[in-house]
Amino acid sequence: MKTLLSLFAFLWLVVPAGAQDFKAGAAVRLITPNPLLPVSGGIGTPKKAVEKKGELFVRACVFEKGGTRVAIVSVDNLGWPSVLGNKSRALIKGIPPQNILIGCTHTHSGPDAYGFPNEKGESFADLPYLDKCVQAIADAVNEAVTKLSPASLKIAVGEAKGQIAYNYYAPDLYDPRCGVIQAIATTGTNAGKSIATLVNYAIHPEVIGSGRGILSPDLCGPLYDRIESKAGGVAMFVNGAQGGMVTADNRRENAKEVNTWDECIRIGELLADEALRIVSPAEAQTNPALFCASRNVTFPIESDVMKYIVKNSPLNYAVASGDKVVAQVNLLNIGTAQILTIPGEALPNIGFYLKRHMHASNPFLFGLTNDAFGYMLTKEDFTSFRRYDYVSRTSLGENTAEIYMTEALKLIAESPKTDGYKK
Repeated sequence: MKTLLSLFAFLWLVVPAGAQDFKAGAAVRLITPNPLLPVSGGIGTPKKAVEKKGELFVRACVFEKGGTRVAIVSVDNLGWPSVLGNKSRALIKGIPPQNILIGCTHTHSGPDAYGFPNEKGESFADLPYLDKCVQAIADAVNEAVTKLSPASLKIAVGEAKGQIAYNYYAPDLYDPRCGVIQAIATTGTNAGKSIATLVNYAIHPEVIGSGRGILSPDLCGPLYDRIESKAGGVAMFVNGAQGGMVTADNRRENAKEVNTWDECIRIGELLADEALRIVSPAEAQTNPALFCASRNVTFPIESDVMKYIVKNSPLNYAVASGDKVVAQVNLLNIGTAQILTIPGEALPNIGFYLKRHMHASNPFLFGLTNDAFGYMLTKEDFTSFRRYDYVSRTSLGENTAEIYMTEALKLIAESPKTDGYKK
């Protein structure tokens, strides 16, 4: 009897309470409009869509440990403003609104989700369609919660090789690192199988673009298909610091770009293969830590273009006194990964700076997440070069990046270090 009791005591010490506490779940919803809607690649009148290549989706994964539950959502769209995201948060059960990260792939071949007004103040956004997407986001997250099951994680960050991305403004000034988080079931009939594979990489999915009348997830569609055919589960893509202008490398020797669905397939499948290669040797992390923090950051709207958009859009953006907007910024620790959200399109140098200061061996940046307020460039770069005229004009202002980086560094300093981080 004493021997049996000693054995129980030993097992209690080596298998701590909550050893199977970490859980993951994932779900998707189709959001391809039927009939097709005009395609928006940014400011201006959307282009009528006459065909589609691939399907548009909402993809969601939920992580849970102890009393903490976090959702990550990716929408196949150019951007997803908080005015829409907050409507979904109100419909999601069992997750604090501040723990719901809603981002986008930034495809330039989806319907207008900003409600961009033209010079007459007219908007061509389809509000009933956007309402359906709002519900689809909530449905995907709520379903993912019902699918929560014990899981381990494989996490890795490494350089994605091959002709995938480049910086249109300065070819070599982009971040080639690809971050991958893969949740793997540990119990039941699906033990050892993938629940979700999230790919984080900085790139403009604009191979097809918005001017050809084709509605498409662009390179993200083939990426989903490739990962799900090879690894199973749900594939997700969340963009990074891709501003100014990190785009898909669809160049050929004659300097002409190939703007075809076949080129979307080539780049999407290559990025998928690289993501799986990068994460394959990673060791499984059992019962990883989970931490989520958030803060609301206030930005002044200094740009006349951006003031016009937020004040004339039918989405009714919340504009505070003095022409200011508020965006939610999250910091998420999950195992050895640390994730920082960006409410816009940060330029690569900002991304490198933030990753260098993050308390993680595997840093992730979720661009265009929780909001999508244009470009973010440092005050030194703002309107300094002719190349930056457009990104400066479509930024909230000269101080946007400075404000964001200050608050982001505070979040990093106030948060615990990730698993295994010793620096």
